[in-house]
Amino acid sequence: MRSFISSIISVFLLGINIHASVYKGQKEYMKKCKVCHSSGAKLSKSKTMDEWIQLFSNNASKLKKIHNKDKKAIKYLNSERFKKKKKHLLDFFKKYAADSGNVPACSD
Repeated sequence: MRSFISSIISVFLLGINIHASVYKGQKEYMKKCKVCHSSGAKLSKSKTMDEWIQLFSNNASKLKKIHNKDKKAIKYLNSERFKKKKKHLLDFFKKYAADSGNVPACSD
């Protein structure tokens, strides 16, 4: 019985942690990406989860290649801030990716 309750609590806390990561990613998107890309919901839906994972893999090399002509974006993508926040951004993009089946409550 005790392990069952522990399991339920663990699943609940994991769910809270995942939601927090998505929220942090959305918050970072609003601060750093929305200026150029507008709606996070539309941008998220433009790729599948696997495509988002590919863009963020290898130190976001494909993402950097896409943004190579934008000095401000490249500066951000090479920053310590991005290194700390990229997991949250990726979680946000995957949560609302084209193949996720999720629809954001509001389109930011």
